[in-house]
Amino acid sequence: MSAATLLKQKIAAKPLTHIIGAHNPLSARLAEEAGFDGIWASGFELSAAYGVPDASLVSMAQHLDMTRAIAEAVGVPVVADIDTGYGNAVNVMHAVEKYEAAGVAAVVIEDKTFPKDTSLLAGGRQELVRVEEFQGKIEAAVAARRSPDLLVIARVEALIAGLGQDEARMRGESYAAAGADAVLIHSKARTPDEIVAFVHAWTAPVPLVLVPTAYPQLTEDDIAALGKVKLVIYGNHAIRAAVTGMEKVLRQIRRDRGIQNVDKEIVPVTRIFDLQGVPAMKEREKRYLR
Repeated sequence: MSAATLLKQKIAAKPLTHIIGAHNPLSARLAEEAGFDGIWASGFELSAAYGVPDASLVSMAQHLDMTRAIAEAVGVPVVADIDTGYGNAVNVMHAVEKYEAAGVAAVVIEDKTFPKDTSLLAGGRQELVRVEEFQGKIEAAVAARRSPDLLVIARVEALIAGLGQDEARMRGESYAAAGADAVLIHSKARTPDEIVAFVHAWTAPVPLVLVPTAYPQLTEDDIAALGKVKLVIYGNHAIRAAVTGMEKVLRQIRRDRGIQNVDKEIVPVTRIFDLQGVPAMKEREKRYLR
């Protein structure tokens, strides 16, 4: 079964499917071990890992290579965050072809202009493309996929841009009419009120996707109870956790002038060997090296 088919079946069968952001195969394997349904190949996380702003500075080739590596490293579906599609509708078709070949289960395309600013950045440029232009991008993405199971998810940034509920709903409905399999509605409000209002007013025949980064108090039980949301994405928690852990350990080493104390608080090297697949490699050596 392909990853796309697996994700499509999960979304159809479960009240709510949950995926989480990763920025490399190691973080993706940890997410899989933790029990997540899938991986969000996050543009934000990869940009942070490269130490650059999430402002269309990481190239498609860089993101595609990492997404392919993630998909090869885990057995759960991978959803690719392809930002604005790396250009116009023709660029979108090229991107979808390449990401599908890399083994992803879905692509998410947002309706902002290129280059974009990350959505939760205070004072960021949140400029949207024309509705008709983005409909063309969605239609192009649908036409480019080889498998009908590859999900094309349209990301609506109208609430992020402060354009209100009517504009957000109009855009979401227009993208659904253009063939999107689901609509991701994004918000930077610190409470879930505007998202809940959007969900209650949603009548289009495609499911919704939420990214509750700004309003973490909305739990999976709360989201499932809304009834129209089938996928939740935790967008940047792996990279934030990595920074939290590394800051703590690195600072302690400098305070202690050595690793004598911190060594007892971090995972042993053998845990890294396991995550690298070293035991499987050694078994192959025993069987095949002669």
